Parts: sequence; structure tokens; C-alpha cells
Amino acid sequence: MAVQTHEIRPRGLPPGEVEVPAVSPRALLSRALAVPLILGLSLFLPALVAVQPGPGVKDSVFWLQVVLTCYAGIRLAVMALTAHRKLIQGSFWLFVYVAMGVAPLAQDVLDQTPTPVVGTRADLLVAVALVLVGCAAFDVGTLLSRHRPVRRARRRERSASFHRRRVFLLAAVAFVGSALLVVKLGGPAVFFSSRQAITDTIRADGAASAESNVGSAFLRGFGTVPALVALLIFTRWLVTSRRARRRPLVIATWGALLLLNAVVNNPVSNPRYWFLTVLFSFLFTAFPRSPAMYRAALALGVAGALVVFPFADRFRYDAGGYKPVETTSVFEPLAVKDYDQVGMFANTVTFADSGPGHFYGRQIAGSAFFFVPRSVWPGKPRDTGVMIGQWMGMKNVNLSSPLWAELWIDFGAGGVVAGFLGLGYLSARGDRAYARRTSVDRRPGNVMAIVIPLIAGYSFILLRGPLLQASGRIGVALICFALVTTLRADRRRLLG
Repeated sequence: MAVQTHEIRPRGLPPGEVEVPAVSPRALLSRALAVPLILGLSLFLPALVAVQPGPGVKDSVFWLQVVLTCYAGIRLAVMALTAHRKLIQGSFWLFVYVAMGVAPLAQDVLDQTPTPVVGTRADLLVAVALVLVGCAAFDVGTLLSRHRPVRRARRRERSASFHRRRVFLLAAVAFVGSALLVVKLGGPAVFFSSRQAITDTIRADGAASAESNVGSAFLRGFGTVPALVALLIFTRWLVTSRRARRRPLVIATWGALLLLNAVVNNPVSNPRYWFLTVLFSFLFTAFPRSPAMYRAALALGVAGALVVFPFADRFRYDAGGYKPVETTSVFEPLAVKDYDQVGMFANTVTFADSGPGHFYGRQIAGSAFFFVPRSVWPGKPRDTGVMIGQWMGMKNVNLSSPLWAELWIDFGAGGVVAGFLGLGYLSARGDRAYARRTSVDRRPGNVMAIVIPLIAGYSFILLRGPLLQASGRIGVALICFALVTTLRADRRRLLG
């Protein structure tokens, strides 16, 4: 006897939401993966790290870190198993789970940190507690985004789209900007040497100095960001349009942009978090409707961050400056490499309590007006990570300053709560708009189909900080989108 299946529309579903079948192969797959994925991320891996032999003390900091790791693991598993792809929220929980969860837990167990924690355990306890509070506020913000007044449909709703001729203009800008960067650095070979070689070349040419990095930010921004944005737009065009796949000019331009990105945006000469941005945004654009790719990206993101990232700094320095890690534990690289976010947040708490206090928006203002040179704004704030590093007496002040620390240094605990409440709200709204528009609007010129994947990838950099360093590429990306986006309804000028 045949069994009839029907679709169930949940009560209170906002207009335009995509209905999900009650029973589907994807749902069955999610159910099969749910138990091992949730148990693996929230219990098995944290327990495996926690039982490692080490001199770390099992105090309140340790147990609160365990709670944070388990909480982030549950939320990451939920993001991977959700019916709709939630790119921004998935990237957020991926970062929290690895950089604020598993890695700091390993550091606490092994009593090793990549950056010294100069304060007391009480300051570290405050930092871990505020990270957990920020995560809870993020979840509350996502819940609040579901309860919003329903707006009446407008008579003439204009949706942004990519202008066909301007897209080719952006490609030309990308080639020019990347060519200037390549020439400035002495040729393509330097992009396959080390990041240190590129930094030294930029400083030698006077584009960066100890007082200002505006020149360096614009040089690298216009040399890398337009190339990525143009590649994403042309990828979307080819994936969604048969007509574009029949046009040799479009295919040739896409191929040239792919080669260009292989030079200026490769993982050898770029920071690992920027390469994550390139990789995530490209995959989510090339596979706009694939839940399997989304889940694989999150799962492989965890594996790559825990296994590959600690050893990926092989290309940061030349052969003489690279020092390989000699380790007897699989988790020791997490304790001595890169993941200094929780420790730097604790140092920020110690710094504020030692006298300077909170800055009440000064640091965020410096990030918002990153393009103003210090010659014009002599009192322009320094990177928060640099400021804390100099206060600590560190020789290398290229340190992280996670978003929790940026909000804390300006506004205290209230700023952390309010900031992540708003971030959760906006992230959920962006993910919901992306799911709705990509399921209904499958045009090649759908701006949301490019913007959300790019934000999801770049969120790793924004969450890691410092914000001042992250602001440069944001400004260049906004210029790129302003160049190619139009609200005109003339379909002859739009991608198709």
C-alpha cells in the first residue's frame, strides 16, 4: 500500500520562507549523522583533550573552558545538520569551537600558550566567562531575529543586481590592481616564497612603516580583493547561466581570474585566515545549493584548523626563520601555535584593569576610519593587538585581538553582550535572506549569493581581529560591490 507524504508548514513561518518536506533523503542523512556528530564535537574531542597528561591545574578556568568547548561543539553540530545552510552562523561557531574552545582547552591542560598571559588566573577566568556570555548573547540574537514585524510587500521592489558591463570593468580593475602589486613586489616569484619576504619588500618600498600601515593596506587590498570578488561573480555567472557557459569571453575571463587568484591569493604568501576567506567564499559560490558541500566545509574546517593550521606557518618565514615544532603530543601544536585569542583577551582585561580602563568607542572609531593616515590624524588609535603587545613588552606585536576583546576594551562587559546580541541578530537575518533569495532568485546577478559567502569567509578574520587590520579589505570590497551593483530594471544590462 502506498504511503502518502505531505509537507508541513510550521506555524508562524515568515512569508517567503522555504518549506521543507517532512521526510526526505537529506533529512534521513541528517538523522543518521546527528548522534555521532554531536557526540564527537561536544563530548569525545573535548574529553580527549581534557584527559591529556599535562601540568595544568583543574580549577574553575579549566572547567569553564570545558563548558565553553562543549557548548560550541553542540552549536556547530546543529549548524552542520540544519535543513537550511546558515553560512555566517556556521562560520561563527566553527571559529568559536576551534579558536576559543578546543585550542585554549589544550593550552590549559598542557600549561603552554603561544603568547604569554601576564595577568592572574582571575583575569583568565573573566575572559573565558565573557567568551561564553558572548556566545549565549549571539544565540539570543538569532532567536530575536525570528520575531520581527511582517512588512507589507512594496509595489515596486527593486532588487540589487550585477551590471554586465561593470562586471567586466571590475575584472579589468582586478588585473590592474594585482599587476601593480606584483610589479611592486618584484615579480610573481615572491608570491611563492614566504609572507615575510612580501612584508619586507613592502616596508623597503616605503608603503608601510612603524607609524602607519595605510599604504600597505591599500596596496595589498587592491591587489587581492578585486581579484577575489571578480572571480566570485564570474563563478556565479557560469554556475547559474547556460548562456554564459556558451560565451568564450566569459569563460576566458573566469580562467584568467582563477590564475590571477592562484598568484595573489595563494596560501603561501597570504595569512591563513585570508586564504580561508578565499576558499570558503569560492566553495559556497560554486556550490550555491549543496548541503553536502556546506557540511563538508564545516567538518573539514575543524580538521584543517586542528591539524593543518598549526603547521601552515611553514610559509610565513624563509628557511632561516622557520622553526619546526618538536612535539610529543598531537595537541601540543595547538598550545604553542597561533591560537592566542583567549590569552590575548585575558591580557586585554589585565591591561584595562591596570589603569587605562575602557576607551568608549575610541578603538572602534580608529577601525572605522582606517583609511585616514596618521599624518592627518596624529592621535589615531593603534591596533588593539599591537597596543596590548607593546604594553606587554613583546618583540612581535603582530598579535590577535578577538572581537570579544575589541568590545571589552571599548565598552566593558555590557559592550560584549550588546555587540554579540546584535551580531547574532544580523547573522541570522543575513542567513535567512540568503536561503530565501537563493532558493527563489536564481539569477546570475543575485548580489546576496555573493555577499553572504564572502561575509561568511571573512568572519574568521573579523572574529580573530584586530579590527583595524581587518578593515582595509572590507573597504576595498565595498568599493568593488558599489562599482558593479545596480538597481535598474533593464534586464539587457544585467547578468544573464
